[in-house]
Amino acid sequence: MFDRSMSTLFQTLNIPSHVLGNTSKQRTPWKMRQNPVLAVPPSSILLQADESGNLRESKKAGSGEAVTSKDSGGPLLGQANVVGIIGGLSINCTLKFVKKLAQWSSKHGEDQIPFILCCDPIISKELSNHERNCFPSLHSKSESSRQDCTSLMDNLQQKRIFLEHSGARCIVMPCHISHSWHAYISKGCSVPFLHMGECVSKELKEVKLKPLEAGSPVRIGLLATNATLAAGIYQEKLESKGFEVVLPDKATMEHTVIPATEALNRKDMEGARNLLRIALQVLLVRAVNTIILASDDMRDLLPRDDPLLKKCIDPTDALARSTIKWAQSAE
Repeated sequence: MFDRSMSTLFQTLNIPSHVLGNTSKQRTPWKMRQNPVLAVPPSSILLQADESGNLRESKKAGSGEAVTSKDSGGPLLGQANVVGIIGGLSINCTLKFVKKLAQWSSKHGEDQIPFILCCDPIISKELSNHERNCFPSLHSKSESSRQDCTSLMDNLQQKRIFLEHSGARCIVMPCHISHSWHAYISKGCSVPFLHMGECVSKELKEVKLKPLEAGSPVRIGLLATNATLAAGIYQEKLESKGFEVVLPDKATMEHTVIPATEALNRKDMEGARNLLRIALQVLLVRAVNTIILASDDMRDLLPRDDPLLKKCIDPTDALARSTIKWAQSAE
């Protein structure tokens, strides 16, 4: 646990700002509902919680006074279907997930679901460091992972506790790497805490895919960074549903996936895109029905109309659909 208090930045959701939102079908998708208690100018609201996750008096943030659960007489939001979102490696990817929730939940005229988004740049930095330093092992988990990431794991757990105290009735984490510690972060959680791997494997099971080769199980390809693959986030959930998981072999990782990541870091988009296409084609040759592309950066390399992308699944899509399903059932 932290010796210092946890600081969490809330901002009204008016792209690209983020985070406390509850929009309705009568309003534009990204406009904040003005609550008499929580209404503030379009600046940040700083809320602090101690090591127990309890909100306490906060300082001013920007031009508005900070608001705490104590000020409002209770949780920040009181609806039965409030979703708490823990931001991860990239704020842009987190906001893409929020956009999916907003658009997909209201496409048939329903009210968009209320949510609280908690983003911490310290977590983003530590996740980025973990991804860079992760040992490139595809078939075993690092025994030192928990020891090396204790501070990060505790910080993520504190965000979960904070969201619960703020009124969240369901927690989601649209970040692949953060799911490496899902069990630890969710320990003691009093509300549903959706797992991205469980959501995508459940959807694949419901589709009732047929094997591409007679006598073989349905094969699902998985392409991601070393950190995500080594953690076994998706493998365990898929195998529990009866799927055979096909990972990139050592040669594919060394000659395509890792170089693609390095090219991406150098801003060599064309080089990264070409290497990614080769990696996907190698997996498809191995008779996989579809490929889970568990990397937002890799997915963004390919244009939307790319034939290879149409053979891939975005796990955050499954998480968004599961979140909306929960929220609508909880109303």
